[in-house]
Amino acid sequence: MATVPYERRAHYHETDQMGVIYHANYIRWFEEARVDFMNQLGLSYKALEEAGVISPVISMHLDYKASVKFDDLVLIYVDLTLFDGVRMSVRYRVADKATGQLKCAGESKHCFINNNGRPMSIKKACPEYYDLYSAAVEINKEYFI
Repeated sequence: MATVPYERRAHYHETDQMGVIYHANYIRWFEEARVDFMNQLGLSYKALEEAGVISPVISMHLDYKASVKFDDLVLIYVDLTLFDGVRMSVRYRVADKATGQLKCAGESKHCFINNNGRPMSIKKACPEYYDLYSAAVEINKEYFI
């Protein structure tokens, strides 16, 4: 199953004094897009957490290419680039919907921990999720710009 990019309109309250989207808001947008991507694959974060699996961000990297301004409509492409059952990496590209211009690119890295904060293997805890994550690593390359 191929996924579709996450569509997001830039809100006024997200802008800074220069009238562009404040840089930290891209991290929130990445999270919104990641949760949407996972939901499209049948990987509910909520269900995973209810099963006792937590997936914290352990690193975040962003490259700002061009400004997004209030009311711009962007598409956020999400790509799961690494998954080994203990950690995963997710890549993002934010592009203007009308022009396709790349606005921001980034990556987040995550691990899987239990409710006690200890690293865990999702393969053992939730094998059905392990299979879905594994399949997702290559699932939407044709949509990634």
